[in-house]
Amino acid sequence: MIPSAPPYRTQLGPLLVRRRLARGWSQRRTAAELCAAAGVATLSRHEVSRWERQRRVPGAFWLGWLAVVLDVPAEVLTEAAARTRRTGPPAAAGPGRRGVTATRPAGRAGGGRAGGTTRGGGAREVAKR
Repeated sequence: MIPSAPPYRTQLGPLLVRRRLARGWSQRRTAAELCAAAGVATLSRHEVSRWERQRRVPGAFWLGWLAVVLDVPAEVLTEAAARTRRTGPPAAAGPGRRGVTATRPAGRAGGGRAGGTTRGGGAREVAKR
């Protein structure tokens, strides 16, 4: 068995995954437990996934509830979140994502799709012409 990193030196994502799996919970169950504890019905398993992959870092509100639900001292989660914010998100990984960088090609402006429009914007573009 591989020893886990001490909680005071790890980033938030791996810490959340370890604590969730130690409870035998899915991301969906974790989200449901957080919603029940916080009295808020707006958290989905997708957000838990983003936290675990470190695409996002939860704010103080959710860190507090994560501490309660996952039975981790709030200070440990707060320090791990700060460490994660300092280092930034991990490099893109997964199928079809090898070598992908976060930089935008030169000369391209805006955040839309390849055609320069965003969802639903195509019809408006045609109507203006």
